[in-house]
Amino acid sequence: MPPTLASLVHHSALKLTVRAGEDRLDAPVRWAHASELADPVPYMEGGELLLITALKLDAEDREAMRRYVKRLAGAGVVGLGFAVGVHYDDIPEALVEAAREEGLPLLEVPRRTPFLAISKAVSAAIAADQYRAVTAGFAAQRELTRQTLTDGPEGLLAALASQVDGWAALYDASGAVVAAAPDWAGRRAARLTAEVTRLRERPTPASSVVAGPENEDRVELHSLGTGRRPRAALAVGTASAPGTAERYAVHSAVALLTLTTERSRSLYAAEQRIGAAVLRMLLAGEPDHARAVAGDLYGGLLDAPFRIIVAETGGGGGGRAQGDANGDALGALAEAAESAAARSGEPVLAVPEGERLVVLAADGGTVVSACCEHAAAREAARRSEDGDLVVGLSAPAGPITASAAYKQAEQALSVARRRGRVLVEHEQMAAGSVLPLLADDAVKAFADGLLRALRDHDATGRGDLVASLRAWLSRHGQWDAAAADLGVHRHTLRYRMRRVEEILGRSLDDPDVRMELWLALKATAGEAG
Repeated sequence: MPPTLASLVHHSALKLTVRAGEDRLDAPVRWAHASELADPVPYMEGGELLLITALKLDAEDREAMRRYVKRLAGAGVVGLGFAVGVHYDDIPEALVEAAREEGLPLLEVPRRTPFLAISKAVSAAIAADQYRAVTAGFAAQRELTRQTLTDGPEGLLAALASQVDGWAALYDASGAVVAAAPDWAGRRAARLTAEVTRLRERPTPASSVVAGPENEDRVELHSLGTGRRPRAALAVGTASAPGTAERYAVHSAVALLTLTTERSRSLYAAEQRIGAAVLRMLLAGEPDHARAVAGDLYGGLLDAPFRIIVAETGGGGGGRAQGDANGDALGALAEAAESAAARSGEPVLAVPEGERLVVLAADGGTVVSACCEHAAAREAARRSEDGDLVVGLSAPAGPITASAAYKQAEQALSVARRRGRVLVEHEQMAAGSVLPLLADDAVKAFADGLLRALRDHDATGRGDLVASLRAWLSRHGQWDAAAADLGVHRHTLRYRMRRVEEILGRSLDDPDVRMELWLALKATAGEAG
């Protein structure tokens, strides 16, 4: 700990005597400074022991001493050392009374003790304290390193919490708590998710200090990673600001966690190249070769049902800023997938391809769920500044049918883009009805063009050809049933259908014509006519 007034009073070589402020001797001393100015306050920073001989002071003037001592205390001076036997044989009573009234410690300095000796004692104590802090910091660094090598991030967090006498938590790239120490700290750390999210929006390295939940403690947040986007974050909660030794421990933890959470660029690039090769082999119908290249890198991912996710952004237009936004959109999706895989222990294959990201993940696993949740969140927020993200999800597949699954994901992505959606699953296209696909603008334009002549005819009041056509098609060409639905004679309906053929120049006996007309009627359902 730094030197205090008490430690200086107990210094055998200084022979200091306490004349006032006996109850405040535990105040730390930042420096010892000699000044004979009548008002040294402008040159004080706070925390000093001021040494005087009263050369320019009327130390026997009670009012003058009250003003003098009051200004010193207000400036943060922790003590006053008065040298006796120089200008005054004893400390004037006026100064002693003023110090007692203000509660400022007043030390009597004997003539044989030079001010320089006091300054040297303070300097030596400060240096010793700093040396102890550095030594403790190196010891903490060694312990944190040992715990990291033996027990991973969990061991490091436990050691860090012990070093700072508080708690520590590690967050993944999505802002979720992945580890905390002690065990009770997990709940406290989870309540800081919003602050961690704000920190992640800043370029690395970044840090901030926030009040803990319900002002329980002081929390430091540090981003972890070497890229533009942080890969993780560290929270350290303490009752007060960390000292020098604790600061060493925190900085060491940040460095070690960065090394453990940020894979080297070369290794990450190599894994991506392997992943791209594995994906190309799967899409080329060579699952055995893909397994051989993948080895144990992707676990049993290629031996169980999986899904393929294809994501794209809005393209490269808009300059560098838009390109960065598009990259952020795909990067955020990749982080969501990798974070979910890290938490669950699931293998995942993520391959960036320019403005496209391809993810291969286990069917029914947390990675697929995390990607869908991420897309749903973007659907709700519609944050266009993060890039125009569009995602297609295939049906479950295996290595042999990977190429078909990839095409399914691309088809779903194409539908999502046409519908203005962030995510479309292949099952949403293949199950239920084809009618939602008719909402496409191109389909509506085709339907309007196909039926326009009939609508124009009906608008003249010369018949009801569109409604008659709809009734006839819905009854599969059954004249009596369709006529009954319309409330007309079947001969009237036959006449109307001949008029439809004449106006369109197409035969209703052709099943393709009937199909196109039925879809056109469905695509324009609810419109006039």
